[in-house]
Amino acid sequence: MKILYISEIVGKAGIFAVKTLLPSLKKEKSIDLVIANADGTTGGYGLGRNHAGYLRKLGVDVLTTGDCCFYKKDLVQNFDRLPYVLRPINISPYAPGLGSRTYQAGSEKVAVAVLLGQSGFDRLHGDNPFIKLPELLERLRRETPYVVLDFHAATTAEKKALFAQADGLCSAVIGSHGRVMTADAQITAGGTAVITDAGRTGSINSVGGTDPQSRIQEYLTGIPDWSRDAWDLIVLQGLMIDIAPNGKARAISPIQIVCQEVPHEGDRKDSDD
Repeated sequence: MKILYISEIVGKAGIFAVKTLLPSLKKEKSIDLVIANADGTTGGYGLGRNHAGYLRKLGVDVLTTGDCCFYKKDLVQNFDRLPYVLRPINISPYAPGLGSRTYQAGSEKVAVAVLLGQSGFDRLHGDNPFIKLPELLERLRRETPYVVLDFHAATTAEKKALFAQADGLCSAVIGSHGRVMTADAQITAGGTAVITDAGRTGSINSVGGTDPQSRIQEYLTGIPDWSRDAWDLIVLQGLMIDIAPNGKARAISPIQIVCQEVPHEGDRKDSDD
């Protein structure tokens, strides 16, 4: 089983990178399933309904989110109609959407789930992921040996601790939220592929994929401004994960592909705000 995980897609530049680079990447690598984190896709924070559908059309099979999952009202209203979009599983059971699901990948099934960390989030609070994890993985492994978890967390310590808890119990645990790819991708002793943070897809010469000057102004004034996209050096970051039939990871390879194509004016104007 070959899985491509696309690191957090940030803004219009991130969408452009997916549109430009994903088709050839899927063909070249013979990918069975494409998972992408879309927590910062629309305007740098959250995911809009139209962008969710567009990324699906571009070839992404599963979209994961995180603490920004409910930032866009049109997605909240449609979550239950979009089985390919996942929100964290360890939030209120009354919230719309699903936190885990099994997807068809050729003749096999792959289970994908999202967990939210507890440290550093002030607008969305999840239940303890360490209590949720054993039951979650036991349930998913009854459906398929291929189990991939997106752990959207703010601190390295929380991620590392959850990697240790999940060791040997799932195929991969991918850290997200930091938007900076870490250099510690590895396979644990139990056969689980892990990385502290998968990084981002979009502008690399930026602040977390957003315009540097707007971030400076935010720190100077205290007024958030997500209105300006960053377009300097567009890169698709992600991970290629090879999983054996028994569900153990055989390889995890970080990828960083620079987008050589110049975006058109229409790509820059595309909006779902």
